[in-house]
This record gives sequence, C-alpha cells and structure tokens, in this order.
Amino acid sequence: MRNLDEILAFNRQFVANREYEKYKTTKFPDKRLVVLSCMDTRLEELLPKAMNMRNGDIKHVKSAGAIVSHPFGSIMRSILVAIYELNAEEVMVVGHYDCGMSAIDSRRTMVKMQEKGISAETFTILQHAGINLNKWLHGFDCVEESVRKSVETIKKHPLLPSYVDVHGLLIDPETGRLDVVVNGYERTDASE
Repeated sequence: MRNLDEILAFNRQFVANREYEKYKTTKFPDKRLVVLSCMDTRLEELLPKAMNMRNGDIKHVKSAGAIVSHPFGSIMRSILVAIYELNAEEVMVVGHYDCGMSAIDSRRTMVKMQEKGISAETFTILQHAGINLNKWLHGFDCVEESVRKSVETIKKHPLLPSYVDVHGLLIDPETGRLDVVVNGYERTDASE
C-alpha cells in the first residue's frame, strides 16, 4: 500500500473511533512558547518528551538544522505570528548533536539533484539569477555556533518585542539530554 492510501485508511478509523478527543486543545500554546527545532526524525517524539511538552503546550516550527536562514523568511514569520497572534512569549531554538546539516556537501546534493532529473540548464539559470546554490544548501560547521547565530537573528529582529526571551539549546538525539547554549534570561547587554 502506498503512503497516502495507508494514511487515509488509518485516518478513517482514527476519526470513526474518536481518537482525536485526547488531543483536543486550542490554537494558543499553553506554555506561551514557540520552539524552532530541526526536522530530524529522531526528534519527532523525543524532543517534546525530553522537554516535558504535551499537545497544545508549544508552537513547533521546524527547519533543516533549526536554522533561521533569512530574517524575513518563513521561519521568522512563523515565530513572529506565534508571538503576535498566538500569545507566545518565549522562543527556544533547539539544535541537536549529530545533525546532518553539519555534514551536508552542497556539491554532492546538486549531483543528486541532477541524478533525479534537475537539468544543468536549471542550475545555470539559477546562477544567472544570482542564486548561489553552494551557499544556500550549505548547513553549518559547528552546531553550537549555528544555534547561537539563529538565536541572534531572532533576538535582533526589528519586529521582535523586547520582552521576548530567546534561548538556544542542543539535544542529544540518543538520550534526550538538553544542553543550554544561550540562556535567554541572562541579559548580556545592559540596554536590554
């Protein structure tokens, strides 16, 4: 059975058996927290459990590597919507050890793209349009530094309210242990 068919078959039973009832909540995060994490499959259930989060506690935003790559991109927009429209008051960026974005080779990825049907002409067009795929596809060299950079991008955003604390953490994808990289409660700048 194909994925979509399997999911829809399961879903019909899920709804018929009213299994959704145990997940009912509102759209507002109970802990007034938005979490940006990596999309790594090992974190899907581990991260919320390791943080003692249940359905309805947080707004969860995901990106490859928990990276905020552009201050006016969709990740930052999601964080700001969570704050202004959904009452979040804190942000946590949670990267993880053994992250695939630390080992991504943009050239190898582009070879895979060509193997899957993306033409050399497409790469040429993108290059002429000023898009540097090597830079765009590159992850990071140090996960701790990447978390710090994402925290700084969020914290220094001109549309972020000054009262919002922004934290940076790393999770061990094997054990769930959390390590603090940036404690947003500790103000390092006297003007904050």
